[in-house]
Amino acid sequence: MAAGITTRDYGCLPDGRVVHEYRLDDGHGLVLTALDWGGIVTGLWLPGLADSVVLGMADLDAYLAGAGSHLGVIAGRYANRIAGGRFDLDGVRHELAVNDGRNCLHGGPAGFGASLWQATPQPVGAGGSVSLLLQRESPHGEMGFPGTLQVAVRYTLGADLSWRVDYEAACDRPTVVNLTSHAYFNLAGAESGAALDHCLTLHAGRYTVPDAQGIPLHHAAVDGTAFDFRKARSIGSDVGYDHNWLLDHPRDGALHPAARLHDPASGRVMDILTTEPAIQFYAGTWMDGSLASRGGRPYRRGAGLCLETQHSPDSPNRPVGPDWPSTVLRPGEVFRSSTLHRFSI
Repeated sequence: MAAGITTRDYGCLPDGRVVHEYRLDDGHGLVLTALDWGGIVTGLWLPGLADSVVLGMADLDAYLAGAGSHLGVIAGRYANRIAGGRFDLDGVRHELAVNDGRNCLHGGPAGFGASLWQATPQPVGAGGSVSLLLQRESPHGEMGFPGTLQVAVRYTLGADLSWRVDYEAACDRPTVVNLTSHAYFNLAGAESGAALDHCLTLHAGRYTVPDAQGIPLHHAAVDGTAFDFRKARSIGSDVGYDHNWLLDHPRDGALHPAARLHDPASGRVMDILTTEPAIQFYAGTWMDGSLASRGGRPYRRGAGLCLETQHSPDSPNRPVGPDWPSTVLRPGEVFRSSTLHRFSI
């Protein structure tokens, strides 16, 4: 089959706006489906595999009802948590919409994952790469964040059996930006059950110790702890992982290895490379069966896991330094970030 993108109506929002699903096909069996609602990745199929390795749901109503899970969305304007739903920038206090206790999580209750994007299929690239461009304008004051932000996110399927996500943003006044994909992965397939028997490697010698609300207390070495994934090991169910790791690679704007996920049963492997300084690993700890797969299988604890490349949580409230690179974006600057997911057996 030839590489390309097809589109279908996926449903209507409560206000009548139509949501579309886009099907990206590299022509060799790698297929990704995504919505213009929230940039949600609804599925990702590898060659010869009938089941998606990304968790998805049956229809738009299911996604709207389960919005709090952020399943498959583009998380922003600030991915992860901002403590107390507030931060100071240039001497001005900004109060944000809160949706995680008293904290702002993934941009608030109507963040980027609960917004309609403009989707534009791109011409097939060299080597048969297929891309979908998602764009939106986040107005000044949206969820309390300052400045109008012009955002572009590009999903690309590459000839090397990869899914790449490129982010770009510009603003008209100082603001903070932290973007990531909140896709849930299960390399055994979305209908297979838990992914807690997967083996994980993280190229990170330190992690962020959180308080009970997930807000950073301090960074600590992983040596001798349950957070040491520098050598591949099974995830297991003993620890409810939802933590941030500081990646070891240099912050030079280039793609560097961040993580490797391996399903021993099938032999499938996903390598993640990123330009970002940190990664949040969430093991699906709080999945309780309230969400279900396309086939109606309840997603329970560990049904899928997230590997969210990003800046560390609550960075806007921390002094800028080597451990806390700035998330501030100013007029005239361009925010750029890239993450590559490469699959193999």
